[in-house]
Amino acid sequence: MNESNLQLGISILLPSEDKTSLLARKIADISSTSTTILLYGEIGAGKTFFARKYIQQLLSKHGIIEDVPSPTYTLVQTYQTPSSEIWHADLYRLLSTDDLTELGLSEAFGNEICIVEWPEKLKNYLPVNAIHINFKYHSDNSRICNIMCKDKKIMNGLKFISKSFKNEP
Repeated sequence: MNESNLQLGISILLPSEDKTSLLARKIADISSTSTTILLYGEIGAGKTFFARKYIQQLLSKHGIIEDVPSPTYTLVQTYQTPSSEIWHADLYRLLSTDDLTELGLSEAFGNEICIVEWPEKLKNYLPVNAIHINFKYHSDNSRICNIMCKDKKIMNGLKFISKSFKNEP
């Protein structure tokens, strides 16, 4: 993700896992069936934790309770709800963008709910209206989360969510 684009977005201080979980749940609540979220950050920065809480919130709306493992080795894990399919991708081990076709991920963008860890591996396949979330270490237990989206309607929803987090940097 282009760091200069982050300046146009929102920054939220997440002082705990509880706040990270809250953010994931709130974003899940405004997600549509074509939402794509791209998660950036170093190893251990909170991408998988956020993805797990986001997916669990989407599933719970349909009364589905499920463990959400990291797809680090499978690359993609899917979950079915009555209204949509949820794709969780961890591209850390992706060797080539040619593998995206085999995974079916490029077809899922814009049609299903997708949450992607290590989206840098997508290179030129980044969905245009995706929500970009970059987790950066702030301290041992806290993170600064930078959120950006080119879609104004989505961005307005994200700005509304950010107002409930009082500890913005």
